[in-house]
Amino acid sequence: MDNTITQKQFYLDVDFFGNEEKKCNAQFKSVSGLTVNIDIEQLLKNPEKEFKHSFPSRTRFPNLILKGGLLKDSKVIEWCKKAINQYQFSPTDLKVKLINGEKESVLAWNIIHAYPVKWTVKKQTEKENSLVIDSIELAYNYFKLV
Repeated sequence: MDNTITQKQFYLDVDFFGNEEKKCNAQFKSVSGLTVNIDIEQLLKNPEKEFKHSFPSRTRFPNLILKGGLLKDSKVIEWCKKAINQYQFSPTDLKVKLINGEKESVLAWNIIHAYPVKWTVKKQTEKENSLVIDSIELAYNYFKLV
């Protein structure tokens, strides 16, 4: 059975969780950083140190980058401002969903313990309280495909 997703019209929906005051939703054009790397530890086993044995040691997750979001009166903006401007971090879990043209979730990832480490604002729109976000970069502990 072929499970390849062939539809070309997708968007990314991101649910930000936490307590009730932090819950919100935002849409972005692209997401990167859903990658896991396994570090390798090498041991020299014999006295002559001619042979190395490699073993997996720990997993690392690069920062998650959300690009191309239009956020209006968003709790995400306030969350980023508190972290970056006031150094008040409140990590939260989020769910990144790949949505097709029929508005169905095709794939989803749970991102655990995320907090903003960088954001770039492209411009402010004509409406005073809307921001076009170039990118938000989040550090996180790990992700799970759901």
